[in-house]
Amino acid sequence: MSQFAINLIFVIGSFTLYTGIAIWARARSTREFYIAGGNVHPTVNGMATAADWLSAASFISVAGLISVGYVNSSFIMGWTGGYVLLATLLAPYLRRFGTYTVPDFVGKRYVSRSARVVAVVCLIVISLTYVIGQMTGAGVAFARFLEVSSDVGLIISACVVFAYAVLGGMKGVTYTQVAQYVVLILAFTTPAIYLSLMMTGHFLPQSGLFGTHAESGLPLLQKLDEVVRDLGFRDYTADVSNKWNMFLFTLTLMVGTAGLPHIIIRFFTVPDIRDARRSAGWALVFIALFYTTVPALAGMSRLNLLETVYPHGTTQPALAYDERPDWFENWEKTGLLRWDDKNGDGRIQFYNDANADFAAGTAAERGWAGNELTVNNDILVLALPEIANMPMWVIGLMAAGGVAAALSTASGLLLAISSAVSHDLLKNTLMPNLSDEREMLFARLSMVGAIVIATWLGLNPPGFAAQTVALAFGMAAATLFPTITLGIFVKRINSKGAIAGMLAGAVTTVGYIFMYLGWFFIPGTNNFPNTPEFWVLGISPLSVGVIGAVVNFTVAALVSLATETPSQAVQDMVRRVRYPTPAPVATAGATR
Repeated sequence: MSQFAINLIFVIGSFTLYTGIAIWARARSTREFYIAGGNVHPTVNGMATAADWLSAASFISVAGLISVGYVNSSFIMGWTGGYVLLATLLAPYLRRFGTYTVPDFVGKRYVSRSARVVAVVCLIVISLTYVIGQMTGAGVAFARFLEVSSDVGLIISACVVFAYAVLGGMKGVTYTQVAQYVVLILAFTTPAIYLSLMMTGHFLPQSGLFGTHAESGLPLLQKLDEVVRDLGFRDYTADVSNKWNMFLFTLTLMVGTAGLPHIIIRFFTVPDIRDARRSAGWALVFIALFYTTVPALAGMSRLNLLETVYPHGTTQPALAYDERPDWFENWEKTGLLRWDDKNGDGRIQFYNDANADFAAGTAAERGWAGNELTVNNDILVLALPEIANMPMWVIGLMAAGGVAAALSTASGLLLAISSAVSHDLLKNTLMPNLSDEREMLFARLSMVGAIVIATWLGLNPPGFAAQTVALAFGMAAATLFPTITLGIFVKRINSKGAIAGMLAGAVTTVGYIFMYLGWFFIPGTNNFPNTPEFWVLGISPLSVGVIGAVVNFTVAALVSLATETPSQAVQDMVRRVRYPTPAPVATAGATR
């Protein structure tokens, strides 16, 4: 059987599974469409939350980012830390509040339609910019494994999401995401275990990273450092030069994660506050299983790639282009791997020509005229089974896993948009007399509209993935997280303060990002080059979200103190959310 046929079986089989689950768990009421009826088991919800979070960016891109070295470990620390914030600061109290969506909480807590509408706008901007990467990631996976163009793959993905998300709502999406988590975690850990056994003899990749490289007898990390250093790259374990920016970036990812609306709404689906805490705990367990595997997979994949290009060692001639393996040719067709024979020797020189000392020294002595191999880091995970000559079924499983990761997060984001439009913008703002049946219809129509817009944005993205992700996390950190946190913990914050804070945080964050990445991401419209010497106080556009959050907190507090105090009913509501009145306990002799 051909590899294409095996890939097709895995991908179509997973699609059939997702659609079948959606039909079985289809939503029959608005409560089931928005919060799956509010009775999802915490373990199930934890697994669905993990799938909701482990997006195409996590599955496809994070290992590629970490393969560069310790400098990008902020992604894992920030994203995992965000769940700790969410579990301790937000999830239990939001569940006790009893709303359907994030804007619903904002509207009821601050007793303001204007605050609700501002929250809806922030949610749509966050979700739409974030969903672009998911749709694009699904297109990349299809482009390679089903041998279609990325645009066709993106459209297929949209059709699959339409089939199960529009029909099932949150109930269908929840149980579909459980299946998607199983698929993606098997697809991610199976090649990692296989590679760890090959390179170190360790079954667990987490221990293999700190084990011994079987071929050389050296510690794996030491061997990796030596190989990358021999080719002019910085050591894999090298320290970070700008710790201030790394600190701010990690905080932005933490706060942004805790403010992502498609993650927050998952905690409205469990029966009570205790189950909300348990859900967060289970989500951390399932996410940790993935993220503790990432550094090992990243380091081993990079070493495996370099040993493929230099099969006899970095001091010997590189692989001849005519002798390149099949996987090399397959990925060249996608455009994510390119070779340019700059010195005409027919061999694949792969090194860091940006390192001036190395280029003028070792590279010049060996007759190299520049780096000849361009490898998109996104292919390190997807191409790993082929690079390491793993069985064909592992490649098929990887195809299904990459698509599952993209679709799981895309469906959660699209559901968050749909719920905000139908429940918050229509039902609770523009059309308060809307019946449940009509609201359900508008919810499904909103989902269709969100899928159409997301597909169009995926086909015509406004910027690179890093740009759109920066905007999504920055906006979540600077707008929703402070507003929700203040709404739960500070009785004195009123609607004027909340609105002013969200607007101030959004303007600060978006303005700073646009100044360096281009206004509305239009090339050539940036005010300053996106290089460290031009950053204000050494803060990169990717790290500004936490600064926007500080601005939001400050403005919301100052405006609230300068204006009227919230009503006693609102203050009592906040106190009940934080400190519920315990039920009276009967004691012996109480009637005497």
